[in-house]
Amino acid sequence: MSAADFTKLADLFPHETVTHSYVQDIELPGPDGKPGPGTFALITLDNGLDHSKPTTLGPNTLVELGTVLEELRERARRGDIVGVGVTGKPYYLVAGADLSTVKTLDKREHGLWMAQLGHDVYSTLANLGVPSFAFINGAALGGGLEIALQSTYRTVSTGAGALALPEAFIGLVPGWGGVYILPRLIGPENAVKVMIENPLSNNRTLSGLEAFSLGIADAMFEPADFLEQSLAWAAKVITGEVTAERPNAVDPAAPETAARWAGAVAAGRALVEAKTSNAAPAPAKVLDILEANRTMSQAESAALECETLAELMQTDEFRATVYAFLDLVQKRSKRPAGAPDRTLARPVTKVGVVGAGLMASQLAVLFARQLKVPVVMTDIDQARVDKGVGYVHAEVDKLLGKQRISQDAANRTKALVTGSVSKDVFADADFVIEAVFEELNVKKQVFAELEAIVTPECILATNTSSLSVTAMAEDLRHPERLVGFHFFNPVAVMPLLEIVRAPKTDDAVLATAFELAKSLKKTGVLVKDAAAFVVNRILLRLMGEVTAAFDEGTPAEVADNALRPMGLPMTPFTLGAMVGLPVAQHVQESLHAAFGDRFTVSANLQKLIDNGVKSLWTPGPDGAQEIPQSTLSLMSFGTSPSSADEVLRRTQDALAEEIGLMLEEGVVAGPEDIDLCMILGAGWPMFLGGITPYLDRVGASERVNGKRFLPPGVASRPAGTMAGMPAG
Repeated sequence: MSAADFTKLADLFPHETVTHSYVQDIELPGPDGKPGPGTFALITLDNGLDHSKPTTLGPNTLVELGTVLEELRERARRGDIVGVGVTGKPYYLVAGADLSTVKTLDKREHGLWMAQLGHDVYSTLANLGVPSFAFINGAALGGGLEIALQSTYRTVSTGAGALALPEAFIGLVPGWGGVYILPRLIGPENAVKVMIENPLSNNRTLSGLEAFSLGIADAMFEPADFLEQSLAWAAKVITGEVTAERPNAVDPAAPETAARWAGAVAAGRALVEAKTSNAAPAPAKVLDILEANRTMSQAESAALECETLAELMQTDEFRATVYAFLDLVQKRSKRPAGAPDRTLARPVTKVGVVGAGLMASQLAVLFARQLKVPVVMTDIDQARVDKGVGYVHAEVDKLLGKQRISQDAANRTKALVTGSVSKDVFADADFVIEAVFEELNVKKQVFAELEAIVTPECILATNTSSLSVTAMAEDLRHPERLVGFHFFNPVAVMPLLEIVRAPKTDDAVLATAFELAKSLKKTGVLVKDAAAFVVNRILLRLMGEVTAAFDEGTPAEVADNALRPMGLPMTPFTLGAMVGLPVAQHVQESLHAAFGDRFTVSANLQKLIDNGVKSLWTPGPDGAQEIPQSTLSLMSFGTSPSSADEVLRRTQDALAEEIGLMLEEGVVAGPEDIDLCMILGAGWPMFLGGITPYLDRVGASERVNGKRFLPPGVASRPAGTMAGMPAG
């Protein structure tokens, strides 16, 4: 495209937060204080904002960088400079393309221009006429890492975190050369790890050390003098004193590389199938480009990358992913809807945990590690208490063994957690949470005992997954102090906290709960006190529909795999086994009692529970999943089987109905909170946008409720837009 097209694209975004390219001339050092090889031009990428506002790449940023690089290329031609370096402001090289800009590109040609603009600028960096260096001082994501890859040489700080090509996670492809350069630099297997495995594993990133070990960077230095060391290293490279070693680099034309390349692509496709059931288009597109570009020139690969990017930018899946990742996880999660003024929150200097079982012990670890305050656990006998405290110590030792905490931190954390058989130890606690058996009368008894011991200001919390917080509070002298604080298992991993406000819960208690969630590094979502709240209510409606289809006579493999087009993390029967069949049945019974026949209680499932069967599926002799005849003989089935498509549509409509009812009931502030809960509490795929954009996209929302949950353009292409056509 022409320079005029690039300028036209940049003009569409007058409010872009521009990452400027500041150039500084530096005389490179020589050995023993002697003159070095000459003048080095260092570009620092900086948006002028503090570290809470990452540097990003929008059209105006790229045009400015391209202009600076053209000037430096002319200086290099004249012999004024011997090299060019690129680094970033503190904590960032560049955090990637500006997604808030990219998601507004409603014309295919504008997406194509954006892709081509990046390639044009990066090609200049790669062909300056002098060596180029990327000094990776901090986060380098997507286009940020591709700046480094397009440079001739790279250094990385040991303090740099979040190095990645996450495009498969956000619905795109590495479109500015990464998919071509990376496999040649570190081998196709490692490239698949970085471009496919890591993005599809909760968007995992690399540390500086990991990037260096893979061969992405040529040298690694400590943060304290990173820039000085990088410049000194660059001087030695330019003079020939140092040669970059790249043991993982491959020649794609070599005969032995072809088999490795094909094997890496095949492994990547198997991983995509396992992680997404091929329901997301982007990961497969990454692999398509990787497969094709082994025999392509870089220019040919660039053309394919640009066309693919332009195509993907216009997909609903990309728009849904940006909605989920940017609008929900990055923004809404930090400003919870309905949370009271944070200044009302009370300090928490001691935490009590009632119970010493697995969930209670996980809570104790979390509170001690994150709050760094005393945590005391209680249970009905010393053996249970000792087991709970022992679990905490063992978990801390695991963290120490993985070098995730220091020996001092491990010792301090262990010392903070104690146990007792008497609830009197809660007398000076500020916050006490129960994690006992999921039975209303048991929990009410616990709170009655606690209220007789704790101070009037102490907050009481329940970790119930489905029971009424209002009912738990009804006999308390101070029901305003009780709040639902529902964690998800495993506690250390799952980021969601459903914070449940009962009718009498006061604002100070609620504000404290939200501040605690933040301190625990969890995302709190305000939820009304309704049976099973959000995540479990939706999951149990889903599981109930699939189980009902199975009971009616649908073959197990058809029923359990019918939802594969949704790309969910696991099948319904696998989820049931993981949760535990008795637990799933107990919650289903609670929901049936609250909402009637929308939540069916399976007689077949109860027979399995009564006979100690823990999972419907078991590995057969050949390793494939099967249902043993002994399990089948316990159950009885109807004579109305459904097809996979019928089970899928039935489940889609059931979910649309349930979410519509939840919004009518005011369980959460809006569909965005439903989506946030499902993403963070159930691992719902980002490329679906959570759940409501998916139900809108497949038509279930309108089939059942007569309207979409979200307006067109929020998590999908705007109304009247087709790929390559202007918005209507």
